[in-house]
Amino acid sequence: MKWLLLIISLPTENATARMRAWRALKASGAAVLRDGVYLIPDGVGRRAALAQIEADIGQSGGAAWLLEVNEADYPFATLFDRSGDYQALAGEIAAAELLPAAEQVRQTRRLRKAWRALATIDFFPGEAQRQTEALLEALENRLSPHEPHGSADSIARRDPAQYQGRRWATRCDLWVDRIASAWLIRRFIDPTARFLWLDHPGACPPDAVGFDFDGAEFSHVDTPSGTKVTFETLLTAFGLVQDTALARLAAIVHCLDAGGLPVAEAAGLERLLHGIKGRSADDDTLLDAAGQVFDDLYRAFQHETTPA
Repeated sequence: MKWLLLIISLPTENATARMRAWRALKASGAAVLRDGVYLIPDGVGRRAALAQIEADIGQSGGAAWLLEVNEADYPFATLFDRSGDYQALAGEIAAAELLPAAEQVRQTRRLRKAWRALATIDFFPGEAQRQTEALLEALENRLSPHEPHGSADSIARRDPAQYQGRRWATRCDLWVDRIASAWLIRRFIDPTARFLWLDHPGACPPDAVGFDFDGAEFSHVDTPSGTKVTFETLLTAFGLVQDTALARLAAIVHCLDAGGLPVAEAAGLERLLHGIKGRSADDDTLLDAAGQVFDDLYRAFQHETTPA
Protein backbone atom coordinates (compact mmCIF):
# COMPACT_ATOMS: atom_id res chain seq x y z
CA MET A 1 0.00 0.00 0.00
CA LYS A 2 1.21 3.48 -0.85
CA TRP A 3 0.31 6.90 0.46
CA LEU A 4 -0.26 10.13 -1.43
CA LEU A 5 1.23 13.33 -0.10
CA LEU A 6 -0.05 16.68 -1.38
CA ILE A 7 2.00 19.76 -0.57
CA ILE A 8 0.29 23.02 -1.43
CA SER A 9 0.88 26.74 -1.36
CA LEU A 10 -2.40 28.52 -1.97
CA PRO A 11 -2.64 31.80 -3.91
CA THR A 12 -2.95 34.68 -1.45
CA GLU A 13 -4.99 36.92 -3.75
CA ASN A 14 -7.60 34.36 -4.82
CA ALA A 15 -9.95 33.71 -1.89
CA THR A 16 -12.34 31.69 -4.07
CA ALA A 17 -9.58 29.30 -5.15
CA ARG A 18 -8.39 28.88 -1.54
CA MET A 19 -11.90 28.05 -0.34
CA ARG A 20 -12.45 25.63 -3.23
CA ALA A 21 -9.21 23.80 -2.37
CA TRP A 22 -10.02 23.60 1.35
CA ARG A 23 -13.47 22.20 0.67
CA ALA A 24 -12.16 19.65 -1.82
CA LEU A 25 -9.46 18.50 0.61
CA LYS A 26 -11.97 18.15 3.44
CA ALA A 27 -14.33 16.16 1.23
CA SER A 28 -11.49 13.84 0.19
CA GLY A 29 -10.87 12.77 3.80
CA ALA A 30 -7.18 13.65 3.67
CA ALA A 31 -5.32 14.03 6.98
CA VAL A 32 -3.41 17.23 7.78
CA LEU A 33 0.25 16.65 8.66
CA ARG A 34 0.91 20.36 9.01
CA ASP A 35 -0.15 23.56 7.26
CA GLY A 36 -0.16 22.91 3.54
CA VAL A 37 0.69 19.20 3.79
CA TYR A 38 -2.04 16.59 3.30
CA LEU A 39 -1.94 12.78 3.34
CA ILE A 40 -4.32 10.08 2.08
CA PRO A 41 -4.06 6.33 1.31
CA ASP A 42 -3.48 5.73 -2.39
CA GLY A 43 -6.41 4.63 -4.52
CA VAL A 44 -7.71 5.32 -8.02
CA GLY A 45 -10.48 7.71 -6.95
CA ARG A 46 -8.35 9.36 -4.28
CA ARG A 47 -5.39 9.88 -6.58
CA ALA A 48 -7.68 11.45 -9.18
CA ALA A 49 -9.24 13.74 -6.54
CA LEU A 50 -5.87 15.00 -5.30
CA ALA A 51 -4.55 15.35 -8.85
CA GLN A 52 -7.54 17.55 -9.66
CA ILE A 53 -6.87 19.68 -6.58
CA GLU A 54 -3.19 19.92 -7.58
CA ALA A 55 -4.13 21.07 -11.07
CA ASP A 56 -6.76 23.52 -9.83
CA ILE A 57 -4.35 25.17 -7.40
CA GLY A 58 -1.73 25.52 -10.13
CA GLN A 59 -4.23 27.08 -12.52
CA SER A 60 -5.33 29.52 -9.80
CA GLY A 61 -1.85 30.96 -9.23
CA GLY A 62 -0.68 28.71 -6.39
CA ALA A 63 1.69 25.77 -6.29
CA ALA A 64 1.07 22.09 -5.50
CA TRP A 65 3.05 18.84 -5.59
CA LEU A 66 1.52 15.36 -5.44
CA LEU A 67 4.01 12.74 -4.18
CA GLU A 68 4.02 9.04 -3.26
CA VAL A 69 5.24 7.73 0.11
CA ASN A 70 6.02 4.10 0.99
CA GLU A 71 3.78 2.77 3.79
CA ALA A 72 6.63 0.87 5.44
CA ASP A 73 8.42 4.07 6.27
CA TYR A 74 5.76 5.74 8.44
CA PRO A 75 2.80 4.56 10.62
CA PHE A 76 0.28 6.89 8.99
CA ALA A 77 -2.88 4.80 9.52
CA THR A 78 -3.43 6.19 13.04
CA LEU A 79 -4.03 9.62 11.50
CA PHE A 80 -7.27 8.31 9.97
CA ASP A 81 -8.96 7.06 13.13
CA ARG A 82 -12.64 8.05 12.72
CA SER A 83 -13.84 6.59 16.05
CA GLY A 84 -14.46 10.05 17.51
CA ASP A 85 -16.67 10.96 14.56
CA TYR A 86 -18.58 7.68 14.91
CA GLN A 87 -19.02 8.30 18.64
CA ALA A 88 -20.55 11.71 17.93
CA LEU A 89 -22.85 10.18 15.30
CA ALA A 90 -23.89 7.44 17.73
CA GLY A 91 -24.87 10.15 20.20
CA GLU A 92 -27.08 11.79 17.57
CA ILE A 93 -28.71 8.42 16.83
CA ALA A 94 -29.49 7.96 20.53
CA ALA A 95 -30.96 11.48 20.71
CA ALA A 96 -33.13 10.81 17.64
CA GLU A 97 -34.85 7.94 19.46
CA LEU A 98 -36.42 10.47 21.84
CA LEU A 99 -37.99 12.60 19.10
CA PRO A 100 -41.63 12.41 17.91
CA ALA A 101 -42.17 9.80 15.20
CA ALA A 102 -42.45 12.21 12.27
CA GLU A 103 -39.28 14.04 13.30
CA GLN A 104 -37.53 10.71 13.86
CA VAL A 105 -38.11 9.81 10.20
CA ARG A 106 -36.59 13.06 8.95
CA GLN A 107 -33.68 12.87 11.40
CA THR A 108 -32.96 9.24 10.53
CA ARG A 109 -32.66 10.10 6.84
CA ARG A 110 -30.16 12.83 7.73
CA LEU A 111 -28.21 10.46 9.97
CA ARG A 112 -28.03 7.81 7.24
CA LYS A 113 -26.66 10.41 4.84
CA ALA A 114 -24.10 11.50 7.47
CA TRP A 115 -23.08 7.87 8.08
CA ARG A 116 -22.53 7.27 4.36
CA ALA A 117 -20.40 10.41 4.08
CA LEU A 118 -18.29 9.34 7.05
CA ALA A 119 -17.94 5.76 5.81
CA THR A 120 -16.73 7.07 2.43
CA ILE A 121 -13.65 8.64 4.08
CA ASP A 122 -13.16 5.87 6.66
CA PHE A 123 -10.23 4.26 4.88
CA PHE A 124 -9.58 1.76 7.68
CA PRO A 125 -13.08 0.70 8.79
CA GLY A 126 -13.40 -1.26 12.01
CA GLU A 127 -15.65 -1.91 14.95
CA ALA A 128 -16.66 1.74 15.42
CA GLN A 129 -18.16 1.85 11.92
CA ARG A 130 -19.92 -1.49 12.39
CA GLN A 131 -21.43 -0.57 15.76
CA THR A 132 -22.63 2.83 14.58
CA GLU A 133 -24.29 1.34 11.52
CA ALA A 134 -25.94 -1.30 13.72
CA LEU A 135 -27.39 1.46 15.94
CA LEU A 136 -28.67 3.31 12.86
CA GLU A 137 -30.17 0.16 11.32
CA ALA A 138 -31.93 -0.62 14.62
CA LEU A 139 -33.50 2.85 14.60
CA GLU A 140 -34.52 2.52 10.94
CA ASN A 141 -36.05 -0.91 11.55
CA ARG A 142 -38.08 0.33 14.51
CA LEU A 143 -39.52 3.12 12.37
CA SER A 144 -40.24 0.87 9.38
CA PRO A 145 -39.28 -2.76 9.96
CA HIS A 146 -39.64 -3.87 6.34
CA GLU A 147 -38.29 -0.81 4.55
CA PRO A 148 -36.33 -2.03 1.51
CA HIS A 149 -32.58 -1.65 1.18
CA GLY A 150 -31.09 -0.74 -2.18
CA SER A 151 -29.85 -3.67 -4.24
CA ALA A 152 -26.98 -3.40 -6.71
CA ASP A 153 -28.99 -4.94 -9.55
CA SER A 154 -29.30 -3.15 -12.88
CA ILE A 155 -32.79 -2.10 -13.92
CA ALA A 156 -33.88 -4.17 -16.91
CA ARG A 157 -36.48 -2.82 -19.32
CA ARG A 158 -39.85 -4.56 -19.04
CA ASP A 159 -42.52 -5.08 -21.68
CA PRO A 160 -45.74 -3.47 -20.38
CA ALA A 161 -47.76 -6.04 -22.34
CA GLN A 162 -46.52 -8.70 -19.92
CA TYR A 163 -47.85 -6.78 -16.93
CA GLN A 164 -51.51 -6.27 -17.82
CA GLY A 165 -54.31 -7.38 -15.49
CA ARG A 166 -51.80 -8.49 -12.89
CA ARG A 167 -51.99 -8.65 -9.12
CA TRP A 168 -49.44 -6.32 -7.50
CA ALA A 169 -48.33 -6.71 -3.88
CA THR A 170 -46.57 -4.45 -1.43
CA ARG A 171 -46.39 -3.81 2.30
CA CYS A 172 -49.56 -2.59 3.98
CA ASP A 173 -49.86 0.73 5.83
CA LEU A 174 -48.97 2.60 2.64
CA TRP A 175 -46.78 5.65 2.64
CA VAL A 176 -45.19 7.94 0.07
CA ASP A 177 -43.15 5.60 -2.17
CA ARG A 178 -45.74 2.81 -2.07
CA ILE A 179 -48.64 5.20 -2.64
CA ALA A 180 -46.86 6.87 -5.56
CA SER A 181 -45.76 3.54 -7.04
CA ALA A 182 -49.27 2.05 -6.85
CA TRP A 183 -50.65 5.20 -8.48
CA LEU A 184 -48.03 4.96 -11.24
CA ILE A 185 -48.81 1.27 -11.84
CA ARG A 186 -52.53 1.88 -12.18
CA ARG A 187 -52.18 5.11 -14.16
CA PHE A 188 -49.37 4.27 -16.61
CA ILE A 189 -48.46 0.58 -16.48
CA ASP A 190 -51.43 -1.70 -15.69
CA PRO A 191 -54.79 0.14 -15.71
CA THR A 192 -56.64 -2.93 -14.42
CA ALA A 193 -54.11 -3.70 -11.70
CA ARG A 194 -55.35 -5.32 -8.51
CA PHE A 195 -53.46 -4.61 -5.30
CA LEU A 196 -52.65 -6.84 -2.36
CA TRP A 197 -51.45 -5.20 0.86
CA LEU A 198 -49.09 -7.50 2.74
CA ASP A 199 -48.72 -7.72 6.51
CA HIS A 200 -45.24 -9.11 5.86
CA PRO A 201 -43.18 -9.31 2.63
CA GLY A 202 -42.86 -13.07 3.08
CA ALA A 203 -46.61 -13.38 2.48
CA CYS A 204 -46.32 -12.26 -1.15
CA PRO A 205 -47.97 -14.89 -3.42
CA PRO A 206 -45.70 -16.28 -6.17
CA ASP A 207 -48.01 -15.06 -8.93
CA ALA A 208 -48.09 -11.47 -7.66
CA VAL A 209 -45.73 -8.71 -8.81
CA GLY A 210 -44.03 -7.48 -5.67
CA PHE A 211 -42.86 -3.91 -5.20
CA ASP A 212 -41.10 -1.86 -2.53
CA PHE A 213 -39.70 -4.57 -0.29
CA ASP A 214 -36.49 -6.59 -0.27
CA GLY A 215 -36.70 -9.39 -2.80
CA ALA A 216 -39.53 -7.76 -4.75
CA GLU A 217 -39.38 -7.56 -8.53
CA PHE A 218 -39.39 -3.77 -8.26
CA SER A 219 -37.80 -2.02 -5.30
CA HIS A 220 -34.94 0.31 -4.36
CA VAL A 221 -31.84 -0.07 -6.55
CA ASP A 222 -28.34 1.31 -5.99
CA THR A 223 -26.96 2.82 -9.19
CA PRO A 224 -23.72 4.73 -9.94
CA SER A 225 -25.74 7.96 -9.73
CA GLY A 226 -27.31 7.05 -6.37
CA THR A 227 -30.15 4.99 -4.96
CA LYS A 228 -33.40 4.90 -6.90
CA VAL A 229 -36.57 4.52 -4.85
CA THR A 230 -39.24 2.14 -6.12
CA PHE A 231 -41.14 4.86 -8.00
CA GLU A 232 -37.97 5.73 -9.91
CA THR A 233 -37.20 2.05 -10.55
CA LEU A 234 -40.64 1.59 -12.12
CA LEU A 235 -40.14 4.68 -14.29
CA THR A 236 -36.88 3.25 -15.61
CA ALA A 237 -38.12 -0.31 -16.04
CA PHE A 238 -41.16 0.73 -18.07
CA GLY A 239 -39.51 3.45 -20.15
CA LEU A 240 -41.29 6.40 -18.54
CA VAL A 241 -38.25 8.49 -17.61
CA GLN A 242 -38.70 10.86 -20.56
CA ASP A 243 -42.02 12.11 -19.18
CA THR A 244 -40.93 15.38 -17.57
CA ALA A 245 -44.03 15.63 -15.37
CA LEU A 246 -43.36 12.15 -13.96
CA ALA A 247 -39.73 13.15 -13.44
CA ARG A 248 -40.93 16.09 -11.32
CA LEU A 249 -43.06 13.70 -9.25
CA ALA A 250 -40.10 11.32 -8.93
CA ALA A 251 -37.97 14.07 -7.41
CA ILE A 252 -40.63 14.72 -4.77
CA VAL A 253 -41.06 11.03 -3.95
CA HIS A 254 -37.30 10.54 -3.69
CA CYS A 255 -36.96 13.55 -1.39
CA LEU A 256 -39.70 12.31 0.96
CA ASP A 257 -38.65 8.66 0.93
CA ALA A 258 -34.85 8.79 0.80
CA GLY A 259 -33.93 12.39 1.59
CA GLY A 260 -31.36 14.27 -0.50
CA LEU A 261 -31.96 17.44 -2.44
CA PRO A 262 -34.95 19.43 -1.18
CA VAL A 263 -37.93 19.86 -3.52
CA ALA A 264 -40.29 22.81 -3.14
CA GLU A 265 -43.51 20.77 -3.33
CA ALA A 266 -42.37 17.97 -1.01
CA ALA A 267 -43.45 19.42 2.33
CA GLY A 268 -46.90 20.32 1.01
CA LEU A 269 -47.48 16.88 -0.46
CA GLU A 270 -46.34 15.21 2.75
CA ARG A 271 -48.79 17.32 4.77
CA LEU A 272 -51.64 16.46 2.40
CA LEU A 273 -50.86 12.74 2.55
CA HIS A 274 -50.81 12.84 6.34
CA GLY A 275 -54.29 14.36 6.27
CA ILE A 276 -55.60 11.82 3.76
CA LYS A 277 -54.10 8.94 5.70
CA GLY A 278 -55.70 10.19 8.91
CA ARG A 279 -59.21 10.01 7.42
CA SER A 280 -58.76 6.81 5.40
CA ALA A 281 -60.25 3.63 6.80
CA ASP A 282 -57.86 1.34 4.89
CA ASP A 283 -55.13 1.29 2.25
CA ASP A 284 -57.58 1.02 -0.65
CA THR A 285 -59.33 4.19 0.46
CA LEU A 286 -55.97 5.89 1.02
CA LEU A 287 -54.76 5.00 -2.50
CA ASP A 288 -57.99 6.21 -4.13
CA ALA A 289 -57.88 9.57 -2.36
CA ALA A 290 -54.12 10.10 -2.64
CA GLY A 291 -54.26 9.04 -6.29
CA GLN A 292 -56.42 12.08 -7.03
CA VAL A 293 -53.71 14.30 -5.54
CA PHE A 294 -51.06 12.66 -7.71
CA ASP A 295 -53.34 13.06 -10.74
CA ASP A 296 -53.66 16.77 -10.03
CA LEU A 297 -49.92 17.24 -9.46
CA TYR A 298 -49.16 15.38 -12.68
CA ARG A 299 -51.55 17.59 -14.67
CA ALA A 300 -50.07 20.72 -13.09
CA PHE A 301 -46.53 19.65 -13.99
CA GLN A 302 -47.66 18.78 -17.50
CA HIS A 303 -49.08 22.27 -17.90
CA GLU A 304 -45.83 23.83 -16.64
CA THR A 305 -43.65 21.79 -19.03
CA THR A 306 -45.87 22.01 -22.13
CA PRO A 307 -44.84 24.84 -24.49
CA ALA A 308 -47.50 27.52 -24.98
